[in-house]
Amino acid sequence: MQIKNYLPVLEWLPNYKRSNLQGDLSAGLTVGVMLIPQGMAYAMIAGLPPIYGLYASTIPLLIYALLGTSRQLAVGPVAMVSLLTAAGIGTLAEGGTETYIMLAITLALFVGAIQFLLGAFRLGFLVNFLSHPVISGFTSAAALIIGLSQLKHLLGVDIARSHHVHEILLQAIEKASDINWATFAVGIGGILLIKGVKKINKAIPGPLLAVVFGILAVYGLGLTEQGVKIVGTVPDGLPSFVIPSFSGADFSALLPIALTIALVSFMESIAVAKAIQAKHKDYKVSANQELIGLGAANIVGSFFQSYPTTGGFSRTAVNDQAGAKTGLAAIISALLIGLTLLFLTPLFYYLPKAILASVIMVAVFGLIDIKEARHLWATDRADFWMLIATFIGTLSLGIEQGILIGVALSLGVVIFRTTLPHFAVLGKIPGEAHFKNINRFDNLEQRDDVLIMRFDARLYFANVNFFKEAIEAEVEKRKDSLKLFILDANSINSIDSSGVHALEELADELKAQGIEFYMTSVKGPLRDTLRKAHFSEKLGEGNFFMHIQTAIDKFDQKDPQRFEKYVLQTNHA
Repeated sequence: MQIKNYLPVLEWLPNYKRSNLQGDLSAGLTVGVMLIPQGMAYAMIAGLPPIYGLYASTIPLLIYALLGTSRQLAVGPVAMVSLLTAAGIGTLAEGGTETYIMLAITLALFVGAIQFLLGAFRLGFLVNFLSHPVISGFTSAAALIIGLSQLKHLLGVDIARSHHVHEILLQAIEKASDINWATFAVGIGGILLIKGVKKINKAIPGPLLAVVFGILAVYGLGLTEQGVKIVGTVPDGLPSFVIPSFSGADFSALLPIALTIALVSFMESIAVAKAIQAKHKDYKVSANQELIGLGAANIVGSFFQSYPTTGGFSRTAVNDQAGAKTGLAAIISALLIGLTLLFLTPLFYYLPKAILASVIMVAVFGLIDIKEARHLWATDRADFWMLIATFIGTLSLGIEQGILIGVALSLGVVIFRTTLPHFAVLGKIPGEAHFKNINRFDNLEQRDDVLIMRFDARLYFANVNFFKEAIEAEVEKRKDSLKLFILDANSINSIDSSGVHALEELADELKAQGIEFYMTSVKGPLRDTLRKAHFSEKLGEGNFFMHIQTAIDKFDQKDPQRFEKYVLQTNHA
């Protein structure tokens, strides 16, 4: 296999066009500027000092640019992963302490290792166990929790950390009389500024303008004397090299949340990467290589004080709109963050926390997907209720429990739909050799002595009982006249040993009742399995047909009276 498959940078860098430089430079600077306030804000969500958001915006970006297959994906801190980080380690240590920080860095190592191994062993398909309705419900609920968790910074009141919306709201109501109106005014001003700029031009870095507005307002009006809380001293310098340390107890405690973050963050990343790639035809996104790229970014980043990162929706959209053509845009963003860490951190001393709260709120409330709920209500009620159950479960029980509920629901639906799959009794279209579901089409021809059924699923241990019971029920309805049963296997893609046994039992039962058993439209892989199991030999090779009509004609030719009644009369008509 070509080395380009493992190092996608070798695909675009040797063939780099000078015409791409303007777009990459513009996008890199735009996203880098956007990352400064976002990174600091998201670190606060994670329970970390703001500087760690900037640390997470340097090395991971460089590593992904070398190993990732998307050329527009903007990797770095995101709201969802930040909240999951806080939920996972908030019970293990006090937020902001050295122990808490080391656990967050170690968590990045675990997340990266899981993603890298999933990619290396080509296991990217595992994320399919999280269905889109589940992700939509979980994301919407998490967005509410993230946004409302910032009320304490927006209102300037002390609200205890909680991952339950009702607890946050009750505390906010109880302390309504303690609101710091100067803080509230700054926060609302930041929200209005970000939203207003976004309506004018999405490429303008509204969060950065809000940061400038907040710093000038606090410094110029002396708002710290009115109780407006600021970030204060931000350490300067690039992140130093550290080796994540953990105990056996830490490993056991962090592994479940690491697995959750690894899967959820990858789903968020691959979804936006594929959506953007659809607009560009000069490269392809590989799910497994994406896992390797994101995994390596988190692994290497953990050695430079980064907490878990992934590709973000909003920054990726901005990156694409600003003209990013290759991974060079991400490299430029990382270099800009590096320059900020080296020379510009003193400028953020007067940055009000209310502004960071406004940046977070605007970003996460946009993730609440009401349109998807409406769409599912109109098209698929089962998926709609799965979305609602995940949404309510996440809000009422918490982030980790919510994602577990979502996974359980996804698996439950898969099991339900495969154990009770759709089947159809078929009838003939008059004057044609085609057969359709009698419950969906009118005026179809049915013979009392022939029963034709189609089973629309893989035949395996979980649905063989349903398969047999459905057939036996239809046979029972015609037991006095039925002479032929035809199983249309067109929709059966595979079968296991339990399925083979079910077919054997069915064949014996039908034979005991004097009913012939034919199979039609048997696909190659299914036929191979039936031959290996000697079922083809037992049923008889002459009982397998390409088409339903051919099978019926063969059956009628065995009996002169039946042939005259059904074939000659039909031809005469």
